[in-house]
Amino acid sequence: MMSRSRRAIPCRLSAILILAVLSLPRSRADVGTAGHYDPPYTPTACFGYDPLQFPSSFLFAAAGEGIWDNGAACGRQYWVRCISADRPKTCNPAQLVQVRIVDRALGAVSQSSSDRATIVLSKTSFEAIASPSASSVNIEFVQV
Repeated sequence: MMSRSRRAIPCRLSAILILAVLSLPRSRADVGTAGHYDPPYTPTACFGYDPLQFPSSFLFAAAGEGIWDNGAACGRQYWVRCISADRPKTCNPAQLVQVRIVDRALGAVSQSSSDRATIVLSKTSFEAIASPSASSVNIEFVQV
């Protein structure tokens, strides 16, 4: 027969483990890939030829199929950060960009540097977070 103190040890360990797991930081960000594309950017699937669709900062993007959501992605904004790449020193992980979705990557006028990217960033957006020589980088992104 097991003593009362021996039975309490597994219960205490379980409680400690549960508290430890619950106290871990939670991230709301998703992970994906980003490519880049160059001008011309119009017409776009979201806003056609409207020049006002582009932020004055030129920080915008085209949505990959994973976030396109049948066009519901149009106008959404995302914070994007480069987290890794095939080549060392490609990313600038300290830099974040906020981009606005203005197009669908699959139908964009300009070809993406990377097929099946989660987000295809404008040249300006991509260069803010990574070396322009990279065709694709791994990113962390979250909708604003």
